[in-house]
Amino acid sequence: MKPIVTVPNKVLSGMATEVKVFDKKLNTILLDMKTSLIATKNPKGVGLAAPQIGLPLRIFITRPTEKADIRVFINPIVITSKNTDGPPSPPAGESGEASKMEGCLSVPNLWGKVKRNNDVTLKFQNENGIIKEETFTGFLSTIIQHETDHINGILFVQRILEQKGKLFEVVTDEDGKEVFEEVQLH
Repeated sequence: MKPIVTVPNKVLSGMATEVKVFDKKLNTILLDMKTSLIATKNPKGVGLAAPQIGLPLRIFITRPTEKADIRVFINPIVITSKNTDGPPSPPAGESGEASKMEGCLSVPNLWGKVKRNNDVTLKFQNENGIIKEETFTGFLSTIIQHETDHINGILFVQRILEQKGKLFEVVTDEDGKEVFEEVQLH
């Protein structure tokens, strides 16, 4: 397991490099990424890009729910994406305002709504180097766009600011319940 890299680490703002060799070293990196993702607790991670464990490589993994299999995406390229009017669907079993908020393991305790495309078609390689093309929708599409941003050196906070959105942090209210509170930017 590798620790999650957090801002302001420069690896998070740089363009990641293409993976060219599919070998035991890559398998070790993927195992480290999977172990690190599974170990996340608060919040529970749904995706992880290689830069988030300090490696500037074009790799990310996804796990939209705890019961879902971890998927591997290497050298991903967005082929097409499609907008819809509504927000992406939350993961099964989740609802409410929190499920519409996007956060990041590398930007602890900050959340916000990011306008993402509902559908995205991705060309990528799997862990064996086999090229695939697949369309993803809803919450998985959101995760894929977030992780693709990571390997391109873009954090979700940048997207929120570009979209003139609001940032929130999790605070504990007087009843001991965690709630979102807007962060005032100056």
